[in-house]
Amino acid sequence: MSSNLSQLVLDRRTLLALLGAGGAAATLAACAGGSPAAGGGASSGGSSNLRSGFSQAPVKVPSQYAGRTAILFWAPFTGVNFEAVQAQFNAFNESQDEIYAAAESQGSYADLNQKYTAALQARQVPDIVCFPERQWLQFWQADSLAPLDRYFDDQWSLDVYMQNYVGEGTAAGEAFVVPFARSTPLFYFNRERFREAGLPETGPTTWTEFAEMAPALLALDAGGQSLKPMAFGAEDGWFGQSHIWAWDGRWSTDTEVTADAGPAAEWLQWKKDFIHRDGYGYMAKAAMTDFQTGVAAATHGSTASLRGATEAAEFEIGTAFMLGHDTPGPKVPTGGSGLSIVKAESQERQDACAELFKFLAQPENSATWHKDTGYLPIVTAAQETQTVKDLVAADPNFGTALKQVANAQTADPIGWYQASLTEINAAMAQVYGDGADVPTVVSHLQGKLEGIFQQNAESIAKVLGS
Repeated sequence: MSSNLSQLVLDRRTLLALLGAGGAAATLAACAGGSPAAGGGASSGGSSNLRSGFSQAPVKVPSQYAGRTAILFWAPFTGVNFEAVQAQFNAFNESQDEIYAAAESQGSYADLNQKYTAALQARQVPDIVCFPERQWLQFWQADSLAPLDRYFDDQWSLDVYMQNYVGEGTAAGEAFVVPFARSTPLFYFNRERFREAGLPETGPTTWTEFAEMAPALLALDAGGQSLKPMAFGAEDGWFGQSHIWAWDGRWSTDTEVTADAGPAAEWLQWKKDFIHRDGYGYMAKAAMTDFQTGVAAATHGSTASLRGATEAAEFEIGTAFMLGHDTPGPKVPTGGSGLSIVKAESQERQDACAELFKFLAQPENSATWHKDTGYLPIVTAAQETQTVKDLVAADPNFGTALKQVANAQTADPIGWYQASLTEINAAMAQVYGDGADVPTVVSHLQGKLEGIFQQNAESIAKVLGS
């Protein structure tokens, strides 16, 4: 995530205020204090994907594709992952002669969130967007996303994807997102340093086990200093969802925030001791960079970091399931994002977007995306392609993510909102980085999350009841 994350506290009311009166936004704003406004497909009943007054943001079309229907994807990817997107789009553009699909990197998910909000306010929008987990809900509530069910048929529908991830794209009985860049968090470790320390090359399975291993890692040299067993980051909220589950807690239930129920404080105190009392971890400016350069023996990362990390590191990377507390294999949050079509004035462009989605869902294309990035081969049939089989045989790290999918589930409802993740990140960073008093941090976090929950409770209830 980018450093401007703390500025993006875009709950339902804030977003609607930015969009101003007009269309579904005006209706939603009027209902903010009463019954939940339907928004998106709920307000339209799936009757129309169109939204008058909203036009396409500028898109550059190369001369060889002139005359085609041009569609624009604002992508929250950079580096290796954006190069992989471009490769997929290039293949699509060469596979037919009616549509030109353009991808433009917007930086991170946080950057896209901010830029798309501004685009809605200006009423000049891309055709496709890509938001993580359920963070698209605020834009559905603003009636900016088109329902997709009309495009599904026997060859392409939600049935072709990993089912752990399908439900996160539906609301009020309709689909607004199809899975694409989906992931789980992983525990990354330096297999060579573990071997050197006489530790199992499979890595730890629990935090208790890792704490027992840490002194052997700390005794190793790393450029004239002790090797750091674990690098944490300032924006570890996604990983924190797995941690609180491992300690048998939740950030929220369907009806209330439960951050102060006990497990969160127990887990954060354990991590505070691990870092500040025992010296086994620290909060890095860039945890994955410190890991790749050999400063730290382990860190957290997404499956989507696998290709880039493997290419950057000059040592053998190991991956393992996220660590449990005392028992292995905790639940992990689903991660990454899916593809949504933006409501605008052109049905032709929206139909073209659906054709692109179908292309990306072809098993071999999904397998190639997995190979080039580390994101899951989200199309179930992709796992049976020779591309995936060969990849896992050559690099078992790609198999780790596939095996851990069985433990993946949607984050707690309060975690569906960027504002909540910002607060959770901040709370964890206070403990990890500053060694702050845990009860005080948890109490403050509870209050912040309760405020966000109250603003979005009706939306959460509507989605869970759909």
